[in-house]
Amino acid sequence: MKYFKLIFLVGLSLLSHTSFSQKQKLSSFQPGQIWLDADGKHINAHGGGIMYSNGMYYWFGEHKGATNDARVGVTCYSSKDLYNWKNEGVALAVSPDPNSEITAGSIIERPKVIYNEKTKQYVMWFHLELNGQGYKAARTAVATSSKAAGPYTFIRSYRPNVGNWPIGFKEEWKKSVPGEDTLKWWKPNWYKAVEQGLFVRRDFARGQMARDMQLFVDDDGKAYNIHSSEDNLTLHLSELTADYLDFTGKFITIAPAGHNEAPALFKDKGVYYMITSGCTGWEPNAARSFKSNSIWGPWESLGNPCKGDGANTTFESQSTYILPVSGKKGAFIFLADRWRPKNPIDGRYVWLPVKMENGKPVLYWKDNWTLNDF
Repeated sequence: MKYFKLIFLVGLSLLSHTSFSQKQKLSSFQPGQIWLDADGKHINAHGGGIMYSNGMYYWFGEHKGATNDARVGVTCYSSKDLYNWKNEGVALAVSPDPNSEITAGSIIERPKVIYNEKTKQYVMWFHLELNGQGYKAARTAVATSSKAAGPYTFIRSYRPNVGNWPIGFKEEWKKSVPGEDTLKWWKPNWYKAVEQGLFVRRDFARGQMARDMQLFVDDDGKAYNIHSSEDNLTLHLSELTADYLDFTGKFITIAPAGHNEAPALFKDKGVYYMITSGCTGWEPNAARSFKSNSIWGPWESLGNPCKGDGANTTFESQSTYILPVSGKKGAFIFLADRWRPKNPIDGRYVWLPVKMENGKPVLYWKDNWTLNDF
């Protein structure tokens, strides 16, 4: 009798497990809800981006634990349908070497990966802050792999565009102003001082700051690194070398003194669009949007792309990437994070369809939606 009872209980257990697995098979997006992977665990890939390669989507993001610094590294998940994700493990691990730039305790943020057709290498860039220095280092970092999911090999980190002036930087702006190192002279008109290159001059010899970042590969195969610079006051858009492993020195400033971070860029019908965030620490704020007919600008401000309830906080989230959906022309997904600094692992993901209205990207809240909404 005990034997048959055991068989019965095992059968119930298997049925329960099968039912649970079936429930986890998703067929829609549910922004802001706990998003489980194929193992039934909350996806841990914050501030991330998506790369499409050989019929598979790869989601790279920051692994979060009890703290916001790096204790594991960059994680990777894979999916064929964008709803259901398999944990591929750690794509870039923190180093056990305490002298490494990516040792445990450093800050690794907003990893993005692109594929180089010429070198056949996957290239990862991310924002790096050195261990024990808070956010003083303001570096960009690069790693490579021969496989999409990794593992990636860390190459180096640095501040970009050493000894280079941005395109359109006037000659008079290259000359320092007596007393500017005290920063007292420009406080009454600080925005004008920033527009006229105060911080660009300051960082000319040691390299420009590079924090929140994004990668973009254009139709011609050229790649660009877009990042918050000048103490997060101005965005810099920089051209990468043909192998995607370095900066060419050609760059522009976008919205000087505009205080933009979290850039997310896409291209539709030959026009470049970008959605960004203001700077309010970990608190959400109203998104901003821009457009340009050239990657090199000028970039026109379009205002807040969000509409309806929650628009003033970007639906309690912050932009991290805009994904072109494979096989659906003109279909783009806005990716954003809901940050939880007191409990980082509980950070949620907000994915919404990008609508185009009167030449502007627009975001509406949806509790539940599918790719058929495009």
